[in-house]
Amino acid sequence: MSIDSRPASAGVASPLRSRTSLIVPAAVGVALVVVPLTALLLRADWAALPQHLAAPTVWPAVRLSLVTTTTTVLISLLVGTPLAWLLARATGRAATWLRAVLTVPLVLPPVVGGVALLLAYGRNGVVGAPLDEILGVTIPFTPVAVVLAEVFVAMPFYVVAVEGAMRQVDRRYDALAATLGASPWHTFARVAVPLATPGIAAGAALAWARALGEFGATITFAGNFVGTTQTAPLAVYTALEQDPEAAIALSVVMLTVSVVVLGALRGRWVR
Repeated sequence: MSIDSRPASAGVASPLRSRTSLIVPAAVGVALVVVPLTALLLRADWAALPQHLAAPTVWPAVRLSLVTTTTTVLISLLVGTPLAWLLARATGRAATWLRAVLTVPLVLPPVVGGVALLLAYGRNGVVGAPLDEILGVTIPFTPVAVVLAEVFVAMPFYVVAVEGAMRQVDRRYDALAATLGASPWHTFARVAVPLATPGIAAGAALAWARALGEFGATITFAGNFVGTTQTAPLAVYTALEQDPEAAIALSVVMLTVSVVVLGALRGRWVR
C-alpha cells in the first residue's frame, strides 16, 4: 500500500495554475479588441468634436444608417424568424443544403455580394430588368438598394442565431400543442417565439450590428451619394481621405451608438 505524500493543497493549486496559464492568451484576446477602440477614443479631438459633427454630410449619413439598419432588422424579424423555425425543425439533405446556402453571405466578401446584388436587381439583372421594363422601378443607387445590401449580409447572422435558439425548444411542445388543436402557425407564434425570445433578441442585435457596419456591398450596389445612399461607414471612408479628424469624430459617434444599443439589448434580453 502506497501513501500519497503530496500536500493536501496540491489538488487545489493545479486548477489554479491551469486557470492562471489562460490569463495571458485571454489578455491578448481582450487587447486585440480593446486597444484599437481605446486608440480611437484617445486620438479623438474632443474639443473640436461638435465642430466636426456639424458638417452637413454627417447627420444625414447617421440618420440613413439608423433608418436602414432598423428596417433591416424588421425585415429579418418578419421573414427570418419563420425561416429559422423551419430550419430548426427540418431534416434531410435539402435542409442541409438550404442552410449552407443561407450562410454563404457570412463568409462571402462583401464586394462580391454587391456584384451579386447588381446582377440580381440591376437594370439588366434577373429581377431588376423586369422591374425596370414593366414598372419602371430602378433599385440600384437608391435607399432601397442600401436596405437590400444590408439584408443580404445581415439576415444570415439573425437566422443562424435564432435557429440555434429554436433548436433548444423541446419538440414535445410541438406535439403537445398539436394534440390541443393548435395549427403549425399557432405553435410557432404561441410556443416557439416566446421560448426563443432571448435568441431572437441576440440575433436582432447581431443583424443590427452587421448592418450598421456594412460597407462593401453597399458601396458596390448602392453607391456613395451624399444624402441618398451614403451611410455612416461610407461617410467615414470619404472623410478619412479629406478630413481625418472628421472621420475620427464620426467613428466615435458610431462606436457610441453601437455600444449603447448593443449594451441595452444584452442587458435586457440576452442572458
